Amino acid sequence: MTSIPEPAPFDRLKIRVSALVYCEDEVALIRRRRPGSVHYTTIGGNVEAGEALPDALARELREELGLDVARAEGGELVWVVDQRVSRPGPTPPPRKLHLVHRFRVTPEVRAGLATVEYDELPGGGTEEGRIVWVDHRRTADLPVFPPVGPQLARLGPRTAVTDAALPAVTDDNYRWV
Repeated sequence: MTSIPEPAPFDRLKIRVSALVYCEDEVALIRRRRPGSVHYTTIGGNVEAGEALPDALARELREELGLDVARAEGGELVWVVDQRVSRPGPTPPPRKLHLVHRFRVTPEVRAGLATVEYDELPGGGTEEGRIVWVDHRRTADLPVFPPVGPQLARLGPRTAVTDAALPAVTDDNYRWV
């Protein structure tokens, strides 16, 4: 009987859809506390098998932020980030493409959005994340993942995007937290 070899790092490809949701000059991020660190993530998650990208994005915004995309303006793809970063854990890391979109909401819509998000952990249980609204111009030095803080600081709610490809995230320029 031939055994199936273990996948090598980055042999698998995952797609993560996410959104920068603006209310005026503030953008919604998820703040996660881990032992010894705090980091921020964009609202979003992995696309499920067979799921269309727009459906995955709408699902993630509904699950994490309580946002119905029909109540938001925009939705345009602003960035693509190619992630090839080693990480702790028993399985080899996948290569991940982050598709980052931009939406805008009114203060009235924002008032009804979630303030806490619960992420399912691989071994069971959940991790709590706080939805925080940060002035996008103050994100350059924040530990944001994918690491888009400096670009986000320059990207306002209506700033034109001329190049959607951001630098790849690799072990050479990023350390997993």
